[in-house]
Amino acid sequence: MPSPLAEYESSSSTRPPWLLTFTEVKLLGIAGVGFFLDAYDLFIINPVCTMLQYRLYGGGKLPANLEGFVKAGANIGAVIGQFGFGYLADALGRKAVYGKELMLIILATILTLTTPTGSLSPDNSLIYLGMFRILLGVGIGGDYPMSASVTSDRANLRKRGTLLSYIFANQGWGSFVGSLVTIIVLLCYRHVMEVEGKVSKVDGVWRVIVGLSLIPAFGTLYQRLTMPESQRYEDAKRVEREGDRDMENEIRKLEQSQYTDTQAMNKSAATPGPIEVSDSSSSDSTGGIIHEKPRQTKVDVVDASITKEGEETPMAIAEKKEKAHFGEFLAYFSEWRHAKILIGTCMCWFLLDIAFYGINLNQNVVLQQIGFDGSASSSDWEKLFKVSTGGIIITALGFVPGYYVTVLTIEKLGRKWIQLQGFLFAALFLAILAAEFDNTGKSFSTASFVVCFAFLQFFFNFGANTTTYCYPAEVFPTRFRAFAHGISAACGKLGAIISALAFNKLSEKVGTSKVLWIFFAVCLLGAVFTFLLPEVKGRDPDLVYAQEIREDRLRMRDAEKMGHA
Repeated sequence: MPSPLAEYESSSSTRPPWLLTFTEVKLLGIAGVGFFLDAYDLFIINPVCTMLQYRLYGGGKLPANLEGFVKAGANIGAVIGQFGFGYLADALGRKAVYGKELMLIILATILTLTTPTGSLSPDNSLIYLGMFRILLGVGIGGDYPMSASVTSDRANLRKRGTLLSYIFANQGWGSFVGSLVTIIVLLCYRHVMEVEGKVSKVDGVWRVIVGLSLIPAFGTLYQRLTMPESQRYEDAKRVEREGDRDMENEIRKLEQSQYTDTQAMNKSAATPGPIEVSDSSSSDSTGGIIHEKPRQTKVDVVDASITKEGEETPMAIAEKKEKAHFGEFLAYFSEWRHAKILIGTCMCWFLLDIAFYGINLNQNVVLQQIGFDGSASSSDWEKLFKVSTGGIIITALGFVPGYYVTVLTIEKLGRKWIQLQGFLFAALFLAILAAEFDNTGKSFSTASFVVCFAFLQFFFNFGANTTTYCYPAEVFPTRFRAFAHGISAACGKLGAIISALAFNKLSEKVGTSKVLWIFFAVCLLGAVFTFLLPEVKGRDPDLVYAQEIREDRLRMRDAEKMGHA
């Protein structure tokens, strides 16, 4: 009798892809929390830095280099986490690694809260905070390849892009909740800060805001640690072990699965009608997808190094797995047909994040333009409150809507079209902003600026910000998916680091207008690199990979026969 997980993974319902079952909602809740925390952190670091101005520098500006370090710290750590966790997820398996990145996030958040602002000098306090934000970033970065591969491994073709988009949409909610929490906590501290004049109590405000992120992290930790291995990953490992004996069977299985999913997609598109209420993916109302027991292999240990069957210990096997996997990874991407796709995913993500994080990590320019930078505020508390209110306005305008338009259309329009138009429209609105923006940032009326900026955010998210996450999870075979996704994501974070460290200094030297023109050129270049990528709607990368292996082996056999002849 098939397990609930196996039934879910092989389901081919004709219900609309965006209509989720309870099992899928539960999976996405567990997998999406990392992106929620990533965006939550991305938003709150701006008001936290403003609060630290009052706690550490008497309302004066933070040193530019230390402010850049604190803001970029999480992105620096993310690069390490994306490389490391992505590699380990492919080499050792998703089950062996999943959940460890969330443990790092929890540990780093707790250590961040211990920043001794009262006993260290102001500069040393920022260094202390920045160091643990790097550790936080390692955990957040690790979540990118882990959650992407865990979800993609389990999704059938007709819903794969939708499920990944739903997960990534948690970024929008993370930003929105982060701004909302900041407003609520500031309101709670209003009397003590504004009436009693104890502005130093802002030290408690930022700690509460940061600490509340532990709630969703603890809420999903157990579920991650106990999630079983996916059937698709186990199939990929079995084919790797058994080689030719199982290759043809696996190809037939994948071809049948792709045919079934394609038929379901065509039927769903051609015959709109009553929506199915249930399918095999919802057969387990308790959410069995999470708690299905993995296959057990009984091993009797004789001594510390050799098993009863003469096999090596799990530790020794793991070491061999890592070495073997890295060699296979290099061999796979040494071919141009595969390397060009990795170059495409890496460059598109890198270029996107230069522009996206350049705008969103430095929102002071935006807040100033819409009158929410707090410069005209009568008190320190009012300034902080205005900055936080401006943040929630920015999030609501384009952040959240863009994600869900992608969710609704990705299986219809395809990833490549969404990414192309997203880059091009983002370039258009950046050009409008750059053309109208003088060095003082006062040439726009508030209304026209808000409309233009809202469209910019909308096409970032109904565009490359979502698809650069989906592409690596869908275009690479299961065997190399997590590591390739981690490399692509790490390239994106490198772009974010460049923006975080260079935006303010570059704006001071050449003016905001010229920086926006740079972002315009970056988006156009992203559109060019998109042409390296294939459309992945309805495409099974494992089937493509298996067929390539079969063709290569047939060519080798033909060459050997000709050599013997």
